[in-house]
Amino acid sequence: MKLIIGLGNPGTAYSNTRHSVGHMVVDKLNGSKLPNNFVVKKSDVFMNDSGSFVKKIVDKNNLDLSNLYIIHDDLDIPFGSFKIQFGKGPKDHNGILDIEEKLGSKDFWRVRVGIDNRPMDFKPMGEVYTLENFTDDEKQLLEKTIKEICKKLVTS
Repeated sequence: MKLIIGLGNPGTAYSNTRHSVGHMVVDKLNGSKLPNNFVVKKSDVFMNDSGSFVKKIVDKNNLDLSNLYIIHDDLDIPFGSFKIQFGKGPKDHNGILDIEEKLGSKDFWRVRVGIDNRPMDFKPMGEVYTLENFTDDEKQLLEKTIKEICKKLVTS
């Protein structure tokens, strides 16, 4: 079984924010044909409390962590880019830190979706920027990026 969990904040007020890009990828995955051994979920808790949500599903399914994929926003990666990496994540991401703490391990896959599109001369704090909605211009590139991520996840 391959468990894919998209992180984000619950509620419509957060549905188009950078922090909820994991939810956006899961929405796209759920709208496509997936192999039978895929389980795809959206977190239903706020980002910083993601660990308990993930641990509950991992324990319920007695999942080997090498089959766990967490999709999340990443300010260390430029907007329009992504990385799929095992055991390696951003320097500072409270949702990922909470998951690592609750699982007692860093040994799972991260689908790191780049969201940094801040101008060089004005970089708002990450805590503020991640809760902003994507702009209309960004949404076109975001859609392409999400399609590419979904293709990689299904074929890997």
